[in-house]
Amino acid sequence: MSCYLRHLDEVLGRAGIEVTKENRRQIDEAVHKMAGVEGRDCPRAWKEVKRMLAEDEEGFIRKLRGSLG
Repeated sequence: MSCYLRHLDEVLGRAGIEVTKENRRQIDEAVHKMAGVEGRDCPRAWKEVKRMLAEDEEGFIRKLRGSLG
């Protein structure tokens, strides 16, 4: 599972997303897809997520909310 979700607590909180056992995989898959990383490559996904957050954190939050329905 994701090695970076714990680092996204604040961002996920601002997005109104609570990480649970039931939705953890869905969030992880959405973040990987947004980062353009296939498979379970956490280090590469986290690197891209950090870049995306630095560029446009609010945009990242909107996109994540939209991808989770």
